[in-house]
Amino acid sequence: MATEIFNYFTQTELPSPTLPDSEVVELVHKYFGVVTTASSLGSQQDQNFVLRLAHSGDVLGVLKLSNPAFSEAEIQMQDEAAAHLAGKIDLRIPSIVEGEQGAMSAMWETSQGHIHARVIKFIPGTNFMGSDYLSPQAIARMGEIAGLVSTGLADFSHPASGRVLQWDLRYAEKVIDQLLSEEPDADVVSLVQRAVDVTAPIMATVGPSLPQQMGHFDITDDNIMCPDKHSVPDAVLDFGDVAKSWAVGEIATTVSCMLHHDGVSPVSVLPAIKAFHALRPLSEDEIEALWPLVIQRGAVLVLSGRQQSRIDEHNDYATSALDREMRILVQALSVPPAVMAATIRHALGLSIASPKWIGGNLLSSVTKAEILDASTTSTLNDEGAWLSADTLEKAALSALDNGSELAVLPAWLPVLTGAPTRTQSSPEIIPTHATIWLAEATEISSKGAVQSQHGVLTVTVDGQSVSFSAEGISGSTLPARQAITVSTAYEGLDVPDRVTAELAVGWRSLLGDPTEALGIEMGHVADPELLLERREHVLAEVQEHYYQHPPQMERGWREYLMDTNGRVYLDMVNNVSSVGHAHPRVVKAAANQMRLLNTNSRFNYHAITEYAEMITETLPPELDTVFFVNSGSEAVDLALRLAMAYTSRPDIVCMRESYHGWTYASDAVSTSIADNPNALSTRPDWIHTVDAANSYRGIHRGVDAVKYGPEAVKVIEGIGKPIAGFICESYFGNAGGVALPDGYLKQVYAAVRAHGGLAIADEVQVGFGRLGEWFWGFHQQGVIPDIVAVAKSIGGGHPIGAVITSREIANRYRTQGYFFSSTGGSPVSSEIGKAILGIIKDERLQENALKVGSHLKQRLQALSENYPIVGRVHGSGLYLGLEFIRDSETLEPATEETEAICNRLLELGVIMQPTGDYQNVLKIKPPLVITQESADYFVDMLEHVLKTGY
Repeated sequence: MATEIFNYFTQTELPSPTLPDSEVVELVHKYFGVVTTASSLGSQQDQNFVLRLAHSGDVLGVLKLSNPAFSEAEIQMQDEAAAHLAGKIDLRIPSIVEGEQGAMSAMWETSQGHIHARVIKFIPGTNFMGSDYLSPQAIARMGEIAGLVSTGLADFSHPASGRVLQWDLRYAEKVIDQLLSEEPDADVVSLVQRAVDVTAPIMATVGPSLPQQMGHFDITDDNIMCPDKHSVPDAVLDFGDVAKSWAVGEIATTVSCMLHHDGVSPVSVLPAIKAFHALRPLSEDEIEALWPLVIQRGAVLVLSGRQQSRIDEHNDYATSALDREMRILVQALSVPPAVMAATIRHALGLSIASPKWIGGNLLSSVTKAEILDASTTSTLNDEGAWLSADTLEKAALSALDNGSELAVLPAWLPVLTGAPTRTQSSPEIIPTHATIWLAEATEISSKGAVQSQHGVLTVTVDGQSVSFSAEGISGSTLPARQAITVSTAYEGLDVPDRVTAELAVGWRSLLGDPTEALGIEMGHVADPELLLERREHVLAEVQEHYYQHPPQMERGWREYLMDTNGRVYLDMVNNVSSVGHAHPRVVKAAANQMRLLNTNSRFNYHAITEYAEMITETLPPELDTVFFVNSGSEAVDLALRLAMAYTSRPDIVCMRESYHGWTYASDAVSTSIADNPNALSTRPDWIHTVDAANSYRGIHRGVDAVKYGPEAVKVIEGIGKPIAGFICESYFGNAGGVALPDGYLKQVYAAVRAHGGLAIADEVQVGFGRLGEWFWGFHQQGVIPDIVAVAKSIGGGHPIGAVITSREIANRYRTQGYFFSSTGGSPVSSEIGKAILGIIKDERLQENALKVGSHLKQRLQALSENYPIVGRVHGSGLYLGLEFIRDSETLEPATEETEAICNRLLELGVIMQPTGDYQNVLKIKPPLVITQESADYFVDMLEHVLKTGY
């Protein structure tokens, strides 16, 4: 066995072996006694093949031809490190394949000299090779794997551990220095030199104290594997870089490989660092060193990859990685190491401190100041004012006109005003500086040094500086009625005007709060995660919320929702807010009536009568009598009780896979297994069900869907006793907006009425113009129900429900006593309901649902041409369902994929949720005011997700 070990600096060029497939097959047979076929795999410095047994095609393993520069001792060390880990941690780790002649590991005599060959067990699955999306779960798992490997190899040692590799981050600066002199591209040289300039001083300080140990040091997207049909890895491959080095290099290497993936930013990798830290805690020095090492790893990748491509131009693996490697470096450099260090500390729950201004109030002559609140909940942003760029300026000048001497927009608080409406990532809306407006020209009050030039006035006290910037600054005097920025600085950093919410803590830890120089203490923004903890502590567990880590939404406008960080999301799921969030007419109607009267509905007031008249005008004349309640569940419950009262019978027929509510009666007719896995087996004996009339997924599909009607009639006739009624959604909303087969309700309603029962239409989700072509869902079927239950959209977010029927049926309710809903149809509810109906008519929202919905459906349907997961686009108008499947023949539902797609859409600024019994349908039901531009953004983001992963 060779005693020398590899030293990169004595052999910087490492062209990989290039044996032809035919020679490889011959040598496998010669040395290992097996007849195989060989398929080449990529590698930067080695040569790899998949070997398959010639007689069966089964995979024998992966043949690894090591670069001749590496000694047998180093190769042995790699194998022993893998075996050491395999016995300690629960991960799939490859080992040497055993053949009839023993372990398949030998030194080969080849046409290119001595090459060490090993056949390593094949680990099935998929890796993250390429630049597709990495989910937060995958990122965290990669960090966890790095932690497991680091702790698992901490007690491993080997005589060859002192090898010097170009990937060993202890030597990164030396490698960069050597390769930089050979780099022909001046732009690349400049970029890499910047990487060295921002990291070398940090590493010179902390490098000597960093702990060292054995490690894998190549746990990257290429070298981990996920089980088939899973997106979370459980296997580690390729121990070719095993050595002794800085322990923190393990996670630095893993983090760096993530940065080229779609949608991944520096803050995206925090889950990996947290997972690593939980297993192998990072010291303060290691935290300080982590991001500089990520940057230096990126620089080494760029230079090494480009060098390898120059010396080994036929190495497609190295050449194809060049763009990815450049993106890693650019991404790593996008956030200064000091900012990332503080951001990492915060993510790990460690304390961070911000510098405090010690120079006193620089505007001490000002006694009356007004703090401008531009946050999500500020009245400044009401009625869409947040969209106007001049809203802040107007508010500031108004404050001065009303007697304030100073108006202040503080630093570090989210500014919704002027925020973008549709963003694929967290927007930069947290100001790093304060902005002030003065009523009168004002002299700076300071005992420190004052310097003024080119519109910038800087005050320095005991080494701390605050700068005032504006046109018109003269000497130490600040101008009146003009926006003036007040900022601090950090040596060596270009401070951006605004940063993302995720990086604000890191930047603030370096800069402090310039607002303090104005004599104002602002404090910090509350953490939404703490609110979620409080919610989960005090609310029932079954009262669930969207998303595992939901943003804290505190404002809405039209088709948008805004969180407390000032990010604006596109709301594609909220049919409750039918006329858009915070519509001024609805707000005005509610406020005006609240000032006058809000009481129970037994009093005589005009609003309830006028609202009932407006509703009945949209319905056939037979439906002339209205009951008001507070929700869809109550409306369905009352509709069922009306049928029972009218017929003096208890039995109800309903459709399977449906949801109607949570009250006793509405839950009884809810048969969706998504809401209750035991729904069918736990129905009371007075409930009878018919098959879900789903022409795509049901028992009868396509043209065979005509069978649903006659079969439902047969069930009704076979019950053996008269029924009270039949209830179903008149447009199958719970399945994702599936239209019932033509003529279905005509047949079923006729059968029900023939047996003395009543036909109940649940219009809670689809009614009130959402379908575009039809105002009510039952219009699509050409029928008139006996009872209509409606809610959700009729209240625009306010709790309103209604049941509409004939006078004859309504009067029979007396057989069960009187009806009373305290707040059903209250003065405020009625005025809100009137306003919403008026808006739907005046703003032509049903027409908008038809126009935008038709465009949206066409775009969604086009996705199926390129993405097999897209099964069918259901629905009409702005009640659509996009069904995801795994197989076009079996229609196996893509349940897990649908949830992942919804989570990815949230990252891209789109609110979307699944529906259906298998939770594999996107329920697309945005506010009716949605624009075509917003609809296009949704489809663009959805296609981006389908293309880049979820």
